[in-house]
Amino acid sequence: MARVWKKAVRTAFPGPWPPRRVAGQGTLALVMGGVAALLEVAAGSGHPVLLGLGVALLSLLRPAFPATVLVLTSAATGWAAGPLPLLVCAGWSAGARLRRVTALVGTFVLSWALFMVTGVLKDAGSASPKLIVGLSLGGFLLVAVLPALWGRYRAQRHALLDALRERNDQLLRERVMVVHQARLRERHRIAQDMHDSLGHQLALISVHSGALEVDRTLNDRQREAVGVLRQAAVAAMRELREVVGVLHDESTAVPPVAAGAAPARGGVDGIEGLVESSRAAGALVSFSREGEPRPLGAAVDHAAYRMVQEALTNAHKHAPGAPITVALRYEPDALVVEVVNPSAPESVGVRAGAGPAVSGGQGLTGLRERARLVGGMVHAGPTPDQGFRLAGVLPYEGAEGAGDGGAAIAGVDDWVLDGLPPVAGVEGGRRSPAIGCAVGVGAVGLTVLGLLIWGVVAFVQGTDEATVQKSVYDELEIGTPEADVLHRLPPGNSFFTDDYRGSGPKTPEGSHCRWYLSADLSDAWGQDNVMRFCFKDGALVEKEHYLTKS
Repeated sequence: MARVWKKAVRTAFPGPWPPRRVAGQGTLALVMGGVAALLEVAAGSGHPVLLGLGVALLSLLRPAFPATVLVLTSAATGWAAGPLPLLVCAGWSAGARLRRVTALVGTFVLSWALFMVTGVLKDAGSASPKLIVGLSLGGFLLVAVLPALWGRYRAQRHALLDALRERNDQLLRERVMVVHQARLRERHRIAQDMHDSLGHQLALISVHSGALEVDRTLNDRQREAVGVLRQAAVAAMRELREVVGVLHDESTAVPPVAAGAAPARGGVDGIEGLVESSRAAGALVSFSREGEPRPLGAAVDHAAYRMVQEALTNAHKHAPGAPITVALRYEPDALVVEVVNPSAPESVGVRAGAGPAVSGGQGLTGLRERARLVGGMVHAGPTPDQGFRLAGVLPYEGAEGAGDGGAAIAGVDDWVLDGLPPVAGVEGGRRSPAIGCAVGVGAVGLTVLGLLIWGVVAFVQGTDEATVQKSVYDELEIGTPEADVLHRLPPGNSFFTDDYRGSGPKTPEGSHCRWYLSADLSDAWGQDNVMRFCFKDGALVEKEHYLTKS
């Protein structure tokens, strides 16, 4: 039982309840209850304390049950004026807390229906139902619906701001991630350039030192020094491969240089320099160029240079002393780069102490990725004579847009910001909640204005129905049949004349009377000019014209 009670309390008063909220809700409940009790005392009700306690309890339950409190408060306000201030707060809470439009509309329609029904039941004998319905609709729109629209606007605005803050935080996190990825891509590009350029130069150093090591003109001490140099070059290549491997593990993409930028080192025009360097190291390298040269994109130009550089490096490492053939062919739609070498001569072989060739397994993988990013392809494999062939096909135009990924870190902010999606609700996104609330306020205003116009018209019409001209009063004579008198008199309106029942001289015994306002205004302040017509046995038995207090 205690568990059920605790659960009910937590449901009715959901937390958290910091001291500030406890003080605010408690003060509001006391104010609402006190105002309700005072209004009931002013209206002459017999249960102001009980009504004040009920209003205070409903005020406390309002955050947890906004729809229920609004319905109960509307029904109570239609019967008594005490809960009217709470109806304003209940409408505000329902508009702010009810998220579903159907539930919100249904709650307010039901609340207005109860507000109207209780008003009709209370004032059915003193006013026409049509007038009560019109007044209840206008009053409910002003007292409950307008606060609800304001509460809904504030709730939607806060929700939108929270969503925008969350979206902004997410975009900032994504931006940090993208910048981090850009750094990794830049590290990978640096690693690839280190692999291609430094590896090539170290391979040439190793080839040079290997050739000097077998030179017969050197003495043993010089030959030993050259061997140490060669071993140092091999060790440097091994360490370089390890470092490049670590950098490669950080990222899998191999971006080329940025579109439109100059290559880091060389291009197609620098291939002849690579060939000359290999020849100076003692390698037999032939170079041929076929077709009419065409302009190349920066990424394509750089990829062709790196292909030849990597192929020469591999040939120096794995087939020292073998002749190498380098060919560039300008085909109608693509540039073909081809590097072929046979197997190493047996007379060269692997020198004592040289160890196996250092290979990190990154060169060909990097070349294939470079070619793919510019829209080309690379084929590498053995030849029938135990040699090796590397061929690349690179389109002239290339996928220049792919180079954007290799942008330098200094320019990361620009392309990161340009790539961010637009924030919803800022430009061309979700509409502002003020639009819907403004439409609602406009609809309420137009409805109230229409009801006001209708009320003015109805008031004027009711006044005419309850007013008798002095000339008509003078023409009516005692003894005139009741039907003739009623035909001459207006239909009457109890809304304006019910307060005059029982006023004036005593009515004749057994008669029934009708009261009207006189068309002649009273000169006395706070008094009304009243006419009374009494009927008995189907004839007019008395007519009175007197003044009474308003």
